[in-house]
Amino acid sequence: MTDVERVGVVGCGLMGSGIAEVCARAGRDVVVLETTRTAAVAGLERITRSLERARASGKLTDAERDAAVGRISVTTDVAGLADRDLVVEAVAEDERAKLEVFALLDRVVERRDAVLATNTSSIPVIRLAAAISRPEQVVGLHFFNPVPVLPLVELVPSLLTGEETVRRTRAFATGVLGKEVVRAQDRAGFVVNALLVPYLLAAVRMAECGTASAEDIDRGMTLGCAHPLGPLALADLIGLDTVQAIARSMYAEYREPLYAPPPLLARMVDAGRLGRKTGRGFHTYGARGGVVMSEDGGMVATATGPTRPVHGRRHGEQPT
Repeated sequence: MTDVERVGVVGCGLMGSGIAEVCARAGRDVVVLETTRTAAVAGLERITRSLERARASGKLTDAERDAAVGRISVTTDVAGLADRDLVVEAVAEDERAKLEVFALLDRVVERRDAVLATNTSSIPVIRLAAAISRPEQVVGLHFFNPVPVLPLVELVPSLLTGEETVRRTRAFATGVLGKEVVRAQDRAGFVVNALLVPYLLAAVRMAECGTASAEDIDRGMTLGCAHPLGPLALADLIGLDTVQAIARSMYAEYREPLYAPPPLLARMVDAGRLGRKTGRGFHTYGARGGVVMSEDGGMVATATGPTRPVHGRRHGEQPT
């Protein structure tokens, strides 16, 4: 059982919109906070398109799609979060921005035992928890992209998180959202990114030193190791700026060379070649290019993307 009926989400980008969608599909009332009216409209359109794809693929009926849309409101007014039972922060992977969000939630959310969760993929949760007056209510709840498709969430308590907060958050993730939960210690990268990001950075270094082309590096892993997506295509899907931010956070924590962002990655971010979201990263993507994830987790055909479809596998984490 869970007492979470009203959910708030801060940020309506790829991750925030996906989190809002799964909560609404699970029957919860959802308020999403965005910074501008333009961003709010774009976020709601993103959610609506995703729900329509689910309907078109037979995952939702017309009535279920309409009901989910009706449970979601996107606003620029922070007062909309005041009555929430659980709020998930899903803004950019930037510690200062996340600290500002948590300070805001501490002031606005009225229920003193409301769960204040962060979707961070690499920033230690304790840094966010220690900055507000109710650190025992703060917990990491890291979803994976696409949120409606991938079943995993990482549950990350800090040293100050109360066990009741952990229990309620786990109950919500499993009992309401139907997610699989892995509990991780509050260390930068948690479980998945601690394994994934060094692999992605190794592929970047391989391309940087000319060992093989980006296409051949990815083909080596898709055809030789049966990965559904090569490491550089996956980095493009995540966003090269996000990969760099995660790598920097992990390097700051561990000071190990395998976590250090390679110079090529930094140059590509500086050049605005961030991957699929800008149309160019290690690969070039058309208006509808790149790898698209179907509702069942299979890869769908690409326009100019680098990999061929591999159905029935679930992959493609975008941390934030």
